Amino acid sequence: MRLTTTDPTTEKDVETYEYHDDADLDRLLDRSADRFESWRDRPVTERQALVGSIADVLRENEDEYAELMTEEMGKPVSQARGEIQKCAWVCEFYAERAAEFLQDERVGVHPRARTKVSYEPLGPLVAVMPWNYPFWQVLRVAAPTLAAGNTMLLSHAPNVTGCAKAVERILDEAGFPEGVFTTLVVDTDAIHDAVADDRVAAATLTGSVRAGRAVAETAGNNLKPSVLELGGSDPFVVLADAPLDRACEVAAKARVNNNGQACIAAKRFIVHEDVYESFRDGLVREMESLTVGDPADEDTDVGPIARADLLDTLETQVRETVDAGATVLTGGEALDREGYFFEPTVLEDVPDDAPAACDELFGPVASLFRVGSEEEAMELANDTDYGLGASVWTEDLERGERLAGEFEAGAAFVNELVQSHPKLPFGGVKNSGYGRELAADGIREFTNKKTVWVSPADGLDG
Repeated sequence: MRLTTTDPTTEKDVETYEYHDDADLDRLLDRSADRFESWRDRPVTERQALVGSIADVLRENEDEYAELMTEEMGKPVSQARGEIQKCAWVCEFYAERAAEFLQDERVGVHPRARTKVSYEPLGPLVAVMPWNYPFWQVLRVAAPTLAAGNTMLLSHAPNVTGCAKAVERILDEAGFPEGVFTTLVVDTDAIHDAVADDRVAAATLTGSVRAGRAVAETAGNNLKPSVLELGGSDPFVVLADAPLDRACEVAAKARVNNNGQACIAAKRFIVHEDVYESFRDGLVREMESLTVGDPADEDTDVGPIARADLLDTLETQVRETVDAGATVLTGGEALDREGYFFEPTVLEDVPDDAPAACDELFGPVASLFRVGSEEEAMELANDTDYGLGASVWTEDLERGERLAGEFEAGAAFVNELVQSHPKLPFGGVKNSGYGRELAADGIREFTNKKTVWVSPADGLDG
């Protein structure tokens, strides 16, 4: 069986790949499990040094990897280069801090006992990753997971199989032993077979709620730990004292970055009535000023939706929202041109039960909501099944920090674009998933947090 990747800008085929069959999967699982036995015994300083070498390879070939991303999923090339740079950054971070995060923690519980908590690797990890950040999503998991002494089997989204293969080559060039990191080209059934396999210790997935539930069920049925980073319907709350010019500028960027295809993209813009018209008009101006076009062009702000089926879904969600009573202020249609392009769009008067209010829209579509008070704004912000990121905009920083504490989300930002950072834990609550990536949490998630207690031979009271 084969799969073929498609350039979403030209709708032309890029490359064809052979799927791994059952025998291939069995062989690769065996190799990963065997390699784990020696990899876990390598000193953490050696493992983290190899993680640092990934950054060197990334920086040396930045343009090549960025162009591959742009070709396979349509990311504007300047943003693609930024993704590669961020991948290098996270590898450098764990190359510097892994040993510190994994160091035994001495805990005093009795004057005659030696007690500590150690962090030991679990084994092979199956990582199911999405197409929207095809290098970052993988390496933000791989860097800490491999540094911790685990091995990793990547099942990437089919439309970015070239990127998946490139990551495997990068780690090979960085000096990792064969089998420490493996790219699997398999279908959905094979993914679940791998997660359930006794040779696999844990699983992680970034993707849709539906996919997350399925992988979590398989992991749970087999009593294996898992981390899920799922979708978001992130609120962008604009209070009456917000810095409006900057809020409008960041709002447009927050909605259309990565062509609007980001879990942590701002999607619901909740605006106090005192500044609603000013913010609305400013956001529309910003959206209309964006350049939509070939993502390989340095001047392009918004490229194509990554796949034809995803464009169809976005069109349906917008049409159903408009049919339910929403007003289109700008955009609202797929572009009549080669490629899977959708206009930067702003909707207002969005009904509470319309797709643009309830669902995650993956594309450059912003939904506006007018509120009369801070309390109403926060109630609406939290009225979602998701809980990934959120932001609030106000000149009063104490007020902003207080409201950040009221968001039901894994990350809350005041007067700033919601983003991930290697030094800060990242993840969600509610239907946005569980567990954390990045920071110390990201390297400890897939370790055995072992309590070690040593008492003298004559006992504690001897």
